[in-house]
Amino acid sequence: MQKSKNILIAPLNWGLGHATRCIPIIDAIIKNGDRPIIASDGLALALLKKEYPKQTFIELPSYDISYAKEGQNLRLKMLKDSPKIWMAIRNEHQMLQEIIPKYTISGIISDNRLGLYSNLVPSVIITHQLQVLSGSTTWLSTQLHLHYIKKYDYCWIPDADGPDNLSGKLSYNDDFEIEKVYLGPLSRFKNTGNYQKKYDLMVLLSGPEPQRGILEKRLLTELKTYKGEVLFIAGKVEKEQKVEKKGRLTYYNYLSTDGLQKALDRSEMVLSRSGYTTIMDLQKMGKKAFFIPTPGQFEQEYLAELLDQKGIVPYANQEDFHIQMLSRVEHYKGLGSIQSSSRSLSSILEETFSSVNENSDPIPSSLST
Repeated sequence: MQKSKNILIAPLNWGLGHATRCIPIIDAIIKNGDRPIIASDGLALALLKKEYPKQTFIELPSYDISYAKEGQNLRLKMLKDSPKIWMAIRNEHQMLQEIIPKYTISGIISDNRLGLYSNLVPSVIITHQLQVLSGSTTWLSTQLHLHYIKKYDYCWIPDADGPDNLSGKLSYNDDFEIEKVYLGPLSRFKNTGNYQKKYDLMVLLSGPEPQRGILEKRLLTELKTYKGEVLFIAGKVEKEQKVEKKGRLTYYNYLSTDGLQKALDRSEMVLSRSGYTTIMDLQKMGKKAFFIPTPGQFEQEYLAELLDQKGIVPYANQEDFHIQMLSRVEHYKGLGSIQSSSRSLSSILEETFSSVNENSDPIPSSLST
């Protein structure tokens, strides 16, 4: 009988996208009869604790990433914050040396956490950023990211391998030292086809502060003149779920995966950031959308421009957006026009970690937190 393995899975806490796109991987680990050991910090950890209350969790050092209040200052702020980010990477790498024997780890899956590589067990990094856009410093930021990617045994890329992908040039690099595995787009949702319209517009917010809150305030003002039914998901993972109904607007601080699945099924159009995980989710659900990229976030700006140029999703800069722009959506094809297939995560997990020494010892309950 095959013995179960303990797989460490650790998303970066930068918005909620890294955590939510790990959900199908966690589900596949469980489906394979193995045990996910979930590690992160902040809101990402809080969200996954709500999704998997019976699993084992580890709190990792925080990268403490936040956006500048003014978008044009983001690159300067990231440069200023780089020493503490580097220290967090170093600290999590040192912490990993204790985690592996303590939790009998057989393999590691890190979603953009750069310090969780090991020569003791197979280690995987998940990223679609084989090119890291940062304006005039793109070459430097890309080389720095590749330096860390090469410390891992495999690079899992959540996109298709080909010209009709979702991330454009971001997921391509011809560096032969990287063992690339293209997964296809990752999404925690399922397109059931059970579309019963209840909301004309779903607002789906995410991302670090203060930009998340700045956009929330702006949109709540703009929506006062909107004539349709609105479902507003603020993207604030708090201790308790809250809901308010004001006229035609229904406001939630956050929704679980099941709640978001139902919300997307019942919404005709989505207004959101152009984060890559959001794009994968909306493509899976076949949605029409309007994007407002985070100011100064080069990747989101690139993805929004790319999909607009292809006639798939319109976008506007945050400072230029007004609610009447949503009428442009009807002239675009929508994300359902992109057809992408994904590989079986269960089989990829088996291929990646089949060579490790398997263990059958359960995790002592005293280690669960």
